[in-house]
Amino acid sequence: MRRWRLSKIRVSVPTVIWITAIWVLLWGQVSPGNIVAGLLVGLSVQTFLPLPTVGYHGRIRPRRLANLISRFAFDLVVASFQVAWLALDPRHNTRSAIVGVGLRTESDLYLAIVGEIASLVPGSVVVEALRRNGMVYVHVLDLDRAGGVEAVRENILAIEKRVLQAIASDQELAAVGLQAGDAP
Repeated sequence: MRRWRLSKIRVSVPTVIWITAIWVLLWGQVSPGNIVAGLLVGLSVQTFLPLPTVGYHGRIRPRRLANLISRFAFDLVVASFQVAWLALDPRHNTRSAIVGVGLRTESDLYLAIVGEIASLVPGSVVVEALRRNGMVYVHVLDLDRAGGVEAVRENILAIEKRVLQAIASDQELAAVGLQAGDAP
């Protein structure tokens, strides 16, 4: 029989508040009962379905973070227009592809951030991410417009570089051959 050890249960108050807020929004009515139920759901989720902790030992660099965010916003706007144009142009034949890209780091945190940024930009989506070797497989809507397979790989590696330079530690940067001061 399995024994529960309550001493190892860690509850994050912000996460419980967030889950409670989502719970109340889903029910569509702010009431004491919904708030208590949301709190119980939040505590239950963290107690019985805990997520593994993801270690972060990095350092936030504000200029690099601003560069990451502004480049993401730029890519988002440009790609939105490109995908809209593809949808409206009946003569254009798209050639889709799935491209495998080996990232420099195997950190779950950086792998997830790079995958999210790549997936949020229209025209590409990460279909698989392998944490054991840092591979991401990206589906590209129009390979020709993206510049081909090598251009897609370079783009994903450039995203990873911006992420690492924005939030990784100096040791993590050195381990993958980057410096915080490299040109973006």
